[in-house]
Amino acid sequence: MTLLVGLVLAAALALAGATVPVPYVAEGPGPTFNTLGQVDGRTVVDVAGRQTFPTSGHLNMTTVSIADRLTMFAALAAWFSGNDGIVPREEIFLPGLSEQQVEQENTEQFRQSEADAEVAALSYLHLPTKVVVEAVVPGSPAVGLLAAGDRLLVVNGVPVSTPAQVSDALRDTRPGSRVVIRYQRGGVVQDVSVGLGTRPDPVPQGFLGVTPEGLPDVPFSITISLGDIGGPSAGLMFALALVDKLTPGDLAGHRFVAGTGTINDAGVVGEIGGIAFKMAAARSAGATVFLVPTGNCPEAVSRAPAGLRLVRVSSLSDAVAALRALHAGAATPHC
Repeated sequence: MTLLVGLVLAAALALAGATVPVPYVAEGPGPTFNTLGQVDGRTVVDVAGRQTFPTSGHLNMTTVSIADRLTMFAALAAWFSGNDGIVPREEIFLPGLSEQQVEQENTEQFRQSEADAEVAALSYLHLPTKVVVEAVVPGSPAVGLLAAGDRLLVVNGVPVSTPAQVSDALRDTRPGSRVVIRYQRGGVVQDVSVGLGTRPDPVPQGFLGVTPEGLPDVPFSITISLGDIGGPSAGLMFALALVDKLTPGDLAGHRFVAGTGTINDAGVVGEIGGIAFKMAAARSAGATVFLVPTGNCPEAVSRAPAGLRLVRVSSLSDAVAALRALHAGAATPHC
């Protein structure tokens, strides 16, 4: 009887371990993509209508793979493999959001990273950009005065062409202040006076209530094609690929360079998650140089695989300068 009970319990445990999901996901190295090349027959970063210059080597963006709906046995296998990490599911799929909503948010972050990369690269190259109203915050002072799609020209007396300039133009304002916004709608330029409100966060400056979006304002087209990828961490590598294609010389210099990092329209590089997995994926693919956001340096140093040179970057200009230094055999900032 004891043996029989033990066998039944063991069978029940085995069944549960093999079929019942646990509230964890596995993170691991994901695929990498050369932003200078093609994926599925499509150029990742394509420029049409303007002269481009030859490139060589790799400027690979890196990703983290996510395995969801793990069983207990699958989670234990991932844990003991040493290649993956196990984290609570709520860190990836925020409570209250469906998987579809999370996927939509990741897609939007990726789209925004593409737009910011384009504006950052063009600004670095001193090529024109523009700023438009992406959305008007419901209940804000801008409701009824500005609309999505309006091109912002002058804010509070300051000409603007990037979202950062819009924020800077409002920095010294306070709730109750009135500012004049010059904008273009349907080819017509107009001025409107807006009484600023109070921001929902503790920042004391006045609240206009628009979400500004930077866009290229050039007589050529830029297309970034990379489907089924989400999140904002490819921005730096997209911007570098665009700079490389639009300028003489060769940033990668026949090297296999990989990297990661968010980027905003001003070219500031931000830290990301999963740096250890991204470095592992890059080294496995053949990378010898990895661009690391400054904020990720402590973890990167402790987790870097052998043979991978870490280069610290905090801005797009830092990254370009570091790659040119590598090409010249000079020293580069390191973690």
